[in-house]
Amino acid sequence: MREAFIERNTKETQIKMTLRTESKAGSLKGSTGIGFFDHMLNSFCVHGGFEMELDMTGDLFVDSHHTVEDVGIVLGKVLAEIAGDKKGIARFGQSYVPMDESLALAVIDFCGRPFLVFNADFTSPLVGEYDTQLTVEFFRALAFNMGATLHVNLMYGANDHHKIEAIFKAVARAISASLAETGGAILSAKGSL
Repeated sequence: MREAFIERNTKETQIKMTLRTESKAGSLKGSTGIGFFDHMLNSFCVHGGFEMELDMTGDLFVDSHHTVEDVGIVLGKVLAEIAGDKKGIARFGQSYVPMDESLALAVIDFCGRPFLVFNADFTSPLVGEYDTQLTVEFFRALAFNMGATLHVNLMYGANDHHKIEAIFKAVARAISASLAETGGAILSAKGSL
């Protein structure tokens, strides 16, 4: 089991996060103050095999943007720390995840070159108190702070809850696969990433 801790404090959010990988029973301990987002983070942890301890305060009196984006930033930094120099990890990961009528695909390259391709549309502005347009903001913050190329494609779907949940689960499973320990050198023809 690998573990990392990050603390990040700004005028908008104060976040402490510990993340452990390779858990047989992934879980989220803590809350962002946004019920649906907590549900997504918990699903991310369960399906990725991550144990996350989250202690945070965000300026939810403004809106949920800073909270969602900053959790993505911190989670990305924690995952980058766990990946380290990327020696002996699979580097690539992919996962298709269905959620009822929805199907999402996530593909990741833990290559040190951050990029996000995000193809998903939502019809509802909110799921609970969660602003659906923040989904892309979360994954952009995640990809750029973990230093990975991340492609997210919602293949199809109708219910925004299902679509977003399929995406979170697919990304978690892809990240977990990319971090799998393989031993040996850095997986690159150049010899470094």
